[in-house]
Amino acid sequence: MSSEMVQAIRKMAFPFHKKETKDRLIEKMEGKAYVLLGESSHGTSEFYTVRAELSQRLIQEQGFRFIAVEGDWPSCYALNRYVKGYAGAASSAREALKDFDRWPSWMWANEEILAFAEWLREYNTGKPPEAKAGFYGMDVYSLWESMSDILAYLSKKNGADLQAAKKAFECFELHNRNEQAYGISASLYGEGCEDEVIALLSRLRDQWKDAGPAADEREDAFSAELNAMAVKGAEAYYRTMIRHDAESWNVRDRHMVDVLEKLTAFHGEGARGIVWAHNTHVGDARYTDMAEDGMVNIGQLLHEKLGEKVYAVGFGTYQGSVIAGKEWGAPQKIMQAPAAMPGSWEDLLHQAGAEDKLLLFDKEASILDEAPLGHRAIGVVYHPAWERGNYVPTTLTKRYDAFIYIGRTEALHPLKQERVFV
Repeated sequence: MSSEMVQAIRKMAFPFHKKETKDRLIEKMEGKAYVLLGESSHGTSEFYTVRAELSQRLIQEQGFRFIAVEGDWPSCYALNRYVKGYAGAASSAREALKDFDRWPSWMWANEEILAFAEWLREYNTGKPPEAKAGFYGMDVYSLWESMSDILAYLSKKNGADLQAAKKAFECFELHNRNEQAYGISASLYGEGCEDEVIALLSRLRDQWKDAGPAADEREDAFSAELNAMAVKGAEAYYRTMIRHDAESWNVRDRHMVDVLEKLTAFHGEGARGIVWAHNTHVGDARYTDMAEDGMVNIGQLLHEKLGEKVYAVGFGTYQGSVIAGKEWGAPQKIMQAPAAMPGSWEDLLHQAGAEDKLLLFDKEASILDEAPLGHRAIGVVYHPAWERGNYVPTTLTKRYDAFIYIGRTEALHPLKQERVFV
């Protein structure tokens, strides 16, 4: 079976680095509402540079209006204000990226994002507000930062909205900025802040529609609402996480889809977006073992809503170096990801030839559809010695619309801290 699958891969593979191959991929994305660009690790340079290259073309050639990433709203919004040239924004992309100061900072505070942000700034210069491309975060981990940003924004206005924000902030502050302590209190003892957060969000919802007239005023009002959404998402995530790991995952991915829909509404009818997130969020969960645990993700939720208006691209590598930590909060290190496990998708792709490849999947039946195989997934915490646990059983041809395979990869280049080899 594996030899037949290797032959099938050889027949469908295009040499990735040829211009005509990338042209073919870009053409497939024409008319899509969302293009989802994955990664099989959060610490691999090539995944970022390839996503940046594809995103530049989608923005220039097809008019995509925003990029939404697996990052926090407040930090990404600081970078967004820079790339759009708003008054009072950071003086450079490097300065803006200092806002990514919470672990794992390397995910966005890196040389690869620095170069892409400077490109975005140059692209946006001289364009009217409605033609500029933005950079935003979708995730739920910014509870305290989002609350602080809301208070700073509303302190300039005072009034009932500020009082609602203070009430929510005071509720969370009782837990000494300890998310786990909050989750235990809310989940087990019913002493949560859900009501306060809902009340705050209801006050800030859609205020951006009446803000202005300056583009930055309107977008700052929109940011206040999205920060309130992040607080609401974080509250639900930490409350749910204590009892149900699968459901807390679902809370997170549903929140990210809600953010995408808000971004589309903000940018106007017909606006299209690009998503940068891990394969575990981008690739349709129905075609992995995640489905057995009742987990959903961005790829599944968007495909269920929009069908063929969504185009998902997975990424993978055979071996190389990667930035990660040995545990949550541990120092970033360059680790060596070993050769892919025998029988995995990455192993079959390697057997099909050493060159980097693009696979385009259509609806025709294929031998590649027949059995789920392991597909490597490396997070911000990684132990190369425990490699077997990093593989997700996957039907690759169904999980993605296309797949980019890069045989040998190298670690991201963080802006902060010296890189330590292990």
